[in-house]
Amino acid sequence: MKANLVLLPGDGIGPEIITQARRVLEKIADLHGHEFSFSSHLIGGIAIDSCGNPLPDETVAACKASDAVLLGAVGGPKWDDPAAKTRPEAGLLKIRKELGLFANLRPIKLFDQLVDASPLKREIIQGTDILFFRELTGGIYFGESGRSGSGAEETAFQSMAYSVYEVERIVRMAAKAAQQRDNRLTSVDKANVLEPSRLWRQTAARVMAEEFPEVKYDVVLVDAMAMHLINRPRDFDVVVTGNLFGDILTDEASMLPGSLGMLPSASLGQDGPGLYEPIHGSAPDIAGKGLANPLATILAAAMLLRHSLALMAEADAIETAVGSVLADGLRTNDLARGGDAIGTTAMCDAVLARLQ
Repeated sequence: MKANLVLLPGDGIGPEIITQARRVLEKIADLHGHEFSFSSHLIGGIAIDSCGNPLPDETVAACKASDAVLLGAVGGPKWDDPAAKTRPEAGLLKIRKELGLFANLRPIKLFDQLVDASPLKREIIQGTDILFFRELTGGIYFGESGRSGSGAEETAFQSMAYSVYEVERIVRMAAKAAQQRDNRLTSVDKANVLEPSRLWRQTAARVMAEEFPEVKYDVVLVDAMAMHLINRPRDFDVVVTGNLFGDILTDEASMLPGSLGMLPSASLGQDGPGLYEPIHGSAPDIAGKGLANPLATILAAAMLLRHSLALMAEADAIETAVGSVLADGLRTNDLARGGDAIGTTAMCDAVLARLQ
């Protein structure tokens, strides 16, 4: 296979972890006879510094012309001024819009080798395997916003809105994924308070009844779901929810496998390139020190192979290699919990060795 892959290293540890993921993709290409071409482009804070725009037009054009996009991380304290005209995160939100990426897939799967790295008890988390579908281009993040007044009377607002079409397409994608797994789907909303959630619940129920009657379907309020993720995560298979709730719940769920550094994600649309990234941030406090955990980005590369290039065996090989490294006891700082730790490059070296 020939594939054109765009790399968006971004800020903080982004360049370090993207470098390691590229090494893994190059090794996969070499072992399996594929030809991957790579090009790197600006996004986030580094793009603001370079051209005043967190998502330059050149980056958008390159992404649209690619087969898939692999992103590192954006943001950092350097660009945190609330009075700034733009922020690094604006580039991330815009690229999702530009590529029509409405579904964010976040697998929360516990590697058995890391069961004791989680702050939760083994008997609660062992066997956890949840696939979250977070709606990505609607909701409060893209709602009308503004400020009025001044001083103690200053008021800020941001609206939450969802259309039937937006709910239908994400629920359908999640339901199809459930059919390929344990045939269970949970929808998370706040329909007891929010009008957009009432529309979400009504629409999701209709889609499931009319199109997926064989899928076991239930609904959970977001506050209850936050509790259930901590006390009974094994009860869930595929979970679908809106933009804001999905953002918060998946970060909470990241502690089930023990570290944000283990969790990849995929952002997909109806067609066109997908965007793949770790769910952790730019970690500016360790940037440039060679301490970052590259495994989430390496696992994101596996998702890229699976979802954008349909290279299932190659994706499985990467995930197996990661499991083998962990089984051998190798840990980066975020997983070591005070024990012996290895650095970013050494961890990738170990994965590459298992791919031989």
